[in-house]
Amino acid sequence: MAEADSLRLDKFLWFARIVKTRGQAQAMAEQGRIRMAGRVIDRAHALVRVGDVLSFAQRGAVRVIRIDMLPVRRGPPAEARALYVELPAEQPSDVGVE
Repeated sequence: MAEADSLRLDKFLWFARIVKTRGQAQAMAEQGRIRMAGRVIDRAHALVRVGDVLSFAQRGAVRVIRIDMLPVRRGPPAEARALYVELPAEQPSDVGVE
């Protein structure tokens, strides 16, 4: 089976164990709670690729992740963590602070 070069956003979030159910992933996307490369995504079927950067709020914090691999299944947590790299969320700059 050939490895795909893209995957639906909702499937990626579920396979990568970022959310517990695919329904939760679909709701996040359709509510406009996810940004890809700074653009609001409002479709669960938006395609993600290796190198895409996603940002979203989860459990009271902003998470920013870069996709390193596309999964072929929903594997164990250790396998899921290898799919992406957590990036530091940008902090507001200290304007006017000396």
